[in-house]
Amino acid sequence: MRRILTGATVIALLLGAAPAAAAPRPDVASADRLSWLARQLGRQALPERDGWAAEGAGTSGGSAATPDRTRVVHSRAELVAALGGDNASNATDATPKLIYVDGAIDGFEGPDGTPLSCAELADPAYGLDAYLAAYDPAVWGRVPPSGPLEEARVRSVTNQTRQTQVNVGPNTTIVGLRGARLSGLTLMIDRASNVIVRNLTFVDARDCFPAWSPTDGEAGNWNSQYDQISVRRSDNVWVDHNTFTDGDNPDNAQPVHFGRPYQVHDGSLDITHTASLVTASWNRFTGRDKLMLIGSSNTVGPDVGRLKVTLHHNLFDGVLQRLPRVRFGQVDVYNNHYRLGGDDFQYALGVGVQSAIYAQNNFFTLDATVDPADLLYDWGGTALTERGSWVRQGGGLARPVDLLAAYNATHDPDLGADAGWTPVLRRDPVLPAPLVPLLVDPLAGATVPLVVTAGTCGRVGDVGAHRCGGDRL
Repeated sequence: MRRILTGATVIALLLGAAPAAAAPRPDVASADRLSWLARQLGRQALPERDGWAAEGAGTSGGSAATPDRTRVVHSRAELVAALGGDNASNATDATPKLIYVDGAIDGFEGPDGTPLSCAELADPAYGLDAYLAAYDPAVWGRVPPSGPLEEARVRSVTNQTRQTQVNVGPNTTIVGLRGARLSGLTLMIDRASNVIVRNLTFVDARDCFPAWSPTDGEAGNWNSQYDQISVRRSDNVWVDHNTFTDGDNPDNAQPVHFGRPYQVHDGSLDITHTASLVTASWNRFTGRDKLMLIGSSNTVGPDVGRLKVTLHHNLFDGVLQRLPRVRFGQVDVYNNHYRLGGDDFQYALGVGVQSAIYAQNNFFTLDATVDPADLLYDWGGTALTERGSWVRQGGGLARPVDLLAAYNATHDPDLGADAGWTPVLRRDPVLPAPLVPLLVDPLAGATVPLVVTAGTCGRVGDVGAHRCGGDRL
């Protein structure tokens, strides 16, 4: 294991605050009580060459935050205050800020901390029963909803957005202390470059007011509004060691309306609207449907030359689609572990319009129902580079599989084998795919109780016994 870990990305997730006495909140004071390790991680920038987010000026987040902009937060109100004080204008607050999340924060917390229900956020003219009765395709037809009930639904969405979408400004680091959770909440990173989000568990960013889209697909679909993290019109964003889940509100537990699942969740981490230079590393995505959309439109325009994303050492566990789905961008996908299966599984890598996916040395653990030929899906793309993939299926032995050849043997038209570029922004050598589950499974996600290499401290020794600058981690 020593050799496997040598040269790995800077990660040390033994985070925790020292026992705190009563202190004012939001806690500038309690930031002084943080452990040495929490302080180090909060100030850590993305290591050089660690994916696309290292391009240009790199990604340092809020590492330069002054003490008055270094906060420990425990509630939605405190999080908004630490981000600048006004959720409507926080997206433009470019002052460096370093925020530690302590405990669970719920996006549905009212100003006084009491929970708000969907009914309390609904416009008075909106009701789901009335909406279903009015827009039943048997009555309304296969045209988009319009009129007073749809207008009331849109106003309800505006109410929820104001409540559950938390806007993040440039030059920000948000780090979770041990066990930190953001529930029912979207972190919106829009026009906010140089942002770091680490060591948080994102749970159930549910939409109270999904939209019925009768022309989406042959039978129509319910579509929801809220991602767990949304990156738009931003550069240099690092999303590292987080866990994404729907918790006890999974999509497969939702009712069926108009013959289609009532979809209340959107993406885990969507990167859209000309965003670029994003690295997503060591995250755990578990039990979700839609994961990651890179590029939201097939329209050739400002997305061309943008949407450059690196995905490495992530665990995709029991998830169904968009792992990722890509339009336009040069997307480097290497050393990830995919554990996939079930009747509802759709695909892993979505090859969209003008996409350029470079997939290398990924490991796929599949149940017997998933054919390796179906791990790719053609969404209007023409080519990808795919090499070094290994597959273990149905409990059998792991073996190398040419996923592109398997896809082309059973699908038309064929996809080409050259994405047209070769990644150069990789901090460490790419691991052989058979080693990926051994490293990724125990270390991906929030609050991993191990210490791996710190980029500012050289090479790792025995786990838990590495010395960094004379201090034992």
